[in-house]
Amino acid sequence: MNHCMRSFDNETLVTSPVSSISGTVVLLLAALIGIPGNVFIIWSILWKMRGKEKSVTCILILNLAVADGTVLILTPFFITFLIMRTWVFTRVTCKIVYYLACVNMFASIFIITLMSLDRLLAISRPYMVQSIRKKHVARKVLLGIWVAAMLLSIPAFVYREVVEEASTKRLICEPCHPSSHHTISHYSLETVVAFLVPLVIISTSYALILQKLKATKFRRRIRTEKLILAIVLSFIVLWLPYHVVNAIQVASRVATGNMAEKLKHAWKASRALATTLAIISFSINPVLYAFAASNFIRVFGMNFIVKLFEGTVGELHRRTRSQKDLEKDFINDVSKGAESQEFNRDNTLDISHSTKLPQA
Repeated sequence: MNHCMRSFDNETLVTSPVSSISGTVVLLLAALIGIPGNVFIIWSILWKMRGKEKSVTCILILNLAVADGTVLILTPFFITFLIMRTWVFTRVTCKIVYYLACVNMFASIFIITLMSLDRLLAISRPYMVQSIRKKHVARKVLLGIWVAAMLLSIPAFVYREVVEEASTKRLICEPCHPSSHHTISHYSLETVVAFLVPLVIISTSYALILQKLKATKFRRRIRTEKLILAIVLSFIVLWLPYHVVNAIQVASRVATGNMAEKLKHAWKASRALATTLAIISFSINPVLYAFAASNFIRVFGMNFIVKLFEGTVGELHRRTRSQKDLEKDFINDVSKGAESQEFNRDNTLDISHSTKLPQA
């Protein structure tokens, strides 16, 4: 603890009043939009699909919404810090809040990466994917993702401490690394595992997907692929500043003299904004879903989330087992709102053929 106190001498880590107000407004908006949005997605999948078999896509979206929603539920702690400009909670709370935020950050990013690989396999290896794209396999992979996220987040729990800023006597919940080596290892691991590796996988996957899509004409699949591509791009745009700041902080530990001081000032001045942008990423997915599903909302009502993500895997090969199950679910849902509506089995996946249906 003494080492931490010494390391913060003559440093101003608490944001300025202007930064505090702007940060509070942004985080509050993110929470007000993201929490209800993610709760609605979770409710849509769990409640509206009760008694039905959930697709692999729905299971992935459900876990992504849980991860994003959990981070946003923690925003009151960050908002309180920005308003009070001091950490008013306990040391244990400091560790737990940032540990949970880190766990769900890793989980969210890993799930988005898995979604990209899932899309790639579904389009490029549709026959092979049917043998491995099973719900029990997806659950095991997701369990592995959550366990990995918990393990990778241990440094966030170990290093977080409530320290007193020497110049202002304010309390701050900040990482307290015992040495430069620990700082470099912590942030390098976080950036490589949570950004660079996922970025390579996601970029490669979608480059191949877009190449494959050039030869297809299924409008609904293209719409859904664009939606998930938007999710991926928002992840890149909103998380890039955070990891750039990580890289600057690592560089400040490696550099010496005047350059080290300049880099140190740069990451301290940028950390709050970069973190705020990263938190926004957890609230943006429900907004993207709503924009992408405008037609679905009109036709399917509260079922639009389920219909938006169902069936995207089997569209190139419409007679696969998963496709038949999807068509069965689709017809059953529609029959509740239309007593005598007949559908052509081969057209059930094209939303353009459903525009005459009554609202659910």
